[in-house]
Amino acid sequence: MTASLTYTANAEVRTVVCLPVLTIGRDKMNDIVLADPLVSRNHAIIRLLGDEDYYLMDGGSANGSFINGKRVATPVLLQNSDRISIGSTQFDFHQQRQRRPATAPTDEDTTVVVTNLDIKQITILVSDIRGFTSLSEEIPINTLTRIMSLWFRHVSDCVQANAGIVDKFIGDCVYARWETGTNAREAVYHSLRTALAIQRVTQALNLENPTLPRPLAIGVGINTGQAAVGVGRDNTAIGDAVNLAFRLESATKELGKDLVLSQTSYQYIPKPLWDGKTSQIAVKGKREPVTVCGFAFTDIESLLTGQTPA
Repeated sequence: MTASLTYTANAEVRTVVCLPVLTIGRDKMNDIVLADPLVSRNHAIIRLLGDEDYYLMDGGSANGSFINGKRVATPVLLQNSDRISIGSTQFDFHQQRQRRPATAPTDEDTTVVVTNLDIKQITILVSDIRGFTSLSEEIPINTLTRIMSLWFRHVSDCVQANAGIVDKFIGDCVYARWETGTNAREAVYHSLRTALAIQRVTQALNLENPTLPRPLAIGVGINTGQAAVGVGRDNTAIGDAVNLAFRLESATKELGKDLVLSQTSYQYIPKPLWDGKTSQIAVKGKREPVTVCGFAFTDIESLLTGQTPA
């Protein structure tokens, strides 16, 4: 559904429809230009993910971007009636999402709102920046927001360039998915290409920011399985397969690997890469251990360089 920003400039109330990418700043090339010394040249971006999800990203501005009085460090999903503060300007975000019929209770005894709910096989990729909490305490907030804004923007581009969907941003984490259809192998390879592209983005940011207390590093979890697609007002995919992907990303630290794939995903890559190299890990919510295989980014680079999916 269409979203808009309402704000006052020169004693005039203005309403601007949110574009898929809407920029705000002091530079005249922005979609919304604010002639305010408190506003940076390229201050913030509002970016659409999917059909309805608008995220506010600060561009590493000196004075910050705020939602309902809280400074933004990582992308934040905007909700109807949110108040955005940039410099001395206050924006009211408006979005009337399509109302969808309620069909099922959650574990918290609330209601899940769904549209076109379908059970599909998908491949899920979860990636986040390791040690983000400690990093956020060691570098200036404007440096942090600038780096994170660039990371999320480039990561989103990586997912879309590999035929994926960014389901959502969660803190310093990106959750993306591919519907496998009749070719699960292709979806897994798309996810592996994306993982490698995200690593390259991360390495590039390290080169551009040599004064960071430590290099940025990421972990990636990939899983293939059945999930309910089209859940909630953000039209997300949920289910055990999604939960497991998040657990696999966490397991990268335990296993000392860059990527961890479930058996339902690694079975689609050449057997010599994983035969005899699997591990079993305990996963919260599962009685039996889960069989996984961990890889270094160099393993994936070799695979993608030497072999492409049929």
